[in-house]
Amino acid sequence: MTDAPHDARFPGESDEYRHARNDLLRAEIELRRQTERVAAQRRGLPPGGELPEDYVFEEWDDASGASREIRLSELFGDKDTLFLYSFMFIPGPQGLPLEQGCPSCTSIIDAVDGELPHITQRLGFAVVAKPPVAQFRAHAQTRGWRHARLLSSANTTYNRDYLAEAPDGSQLPMATVFSRSNGSIRHSWSSELFLAPTDPGQHPRHVDFLWPVWAVFDRTPEGRGTDWHPRLAYD
Repeated sequence: MTDAPHDARFPGESDEYRHARNDLLRAEIELRRQTERVAAQRRGLPPGGELPEDYVFEEWDDASGASREIRLSELFGDKDTLFLYSFMFIPGPQGLPLEQGCPSCTSIIDAVDGELPHITQRLGFAVVAKPPVAQFRAHAQTRGWRHARLLSSANTTYNRDYLAEAPDGSQLPMATVFSRSNGSIRHSWSSELFLAPTDPGQHPRHVDFLWPVWAVFDRTPEGRGTDWHPRLAYD
């Protein structure tokens, strides 16, 4: 086809396959363009609301073997952008409200942890959860995370203020970006696609950019399916 996106062919493919694949490739090219248009629109957002308070989180201090306080403003380090992922803890076998790490959030940080040495070249990054930091750290140790900075928001209103906590106290996943300029810290962006209505039968899908397992499944004939979700352990 003269209007084919490229001239390459794979072994054994039929003309029917190549015609359909070229149609798909054109759609993928347009999706790439649309992805960049949306990214440019995101980058062009005006400054969001100023941080209402310099939240005091807790993180684990290996030197002392105990938790220590750290303010949100300190998490920037020498960068001007801070990315926080609100990690859910959910009821577990004993029915306690914040008993175990969410399998989906765990799957996300399983993937992100290895990328953090690269990510933190450009920005600050931390993972925030409601339980005490010792509990969060224990969960991280079961996963072998080595790079994720873990914070407890137990003594703050951060989760509620930034829409990572429901009125009943249950936790919600939310990715949030803050920017620092001229001594002021402002909200820049959050994954509020999670809050928007979905199409019938559709998953909210607001942090796919952090969650490669679904991107891999999307490239297969089976797709995402409807009966599989990440678990903390597999037989």
